[in-house]
Amino acid sequence: MTTRRRSQAERDEIPVEIGYALLSACFLGGLVLATIAGPTLIWELPAALDEFLWTAGMWTAGILAVIRVIHVLWRHAQRR
Repeated sequence: MTTRRRSQAERDEIPVEIGYALLSACFLGGLVLATIAGPTLIWELPAALDEFLWTAGMWTAGILAVIRVIHVLWRHAQRR
């Protein structure tokens, strides 16, 4: 950690990086959910399988979205 003052450009980087992390995490989560649970919208599947695919899709999408946010913000901190 340094004690020097940050420039305006450096202060502006932080919200942009957070926005990018959240936006890319939402996109990744939506894509993963559509990939895993999408077949339930197309085909008539048994109720148990339908529920399992939706649950698995939501959990996987949520976990990967959190990992994506952490990865993007960590990479940004490493560049500084």
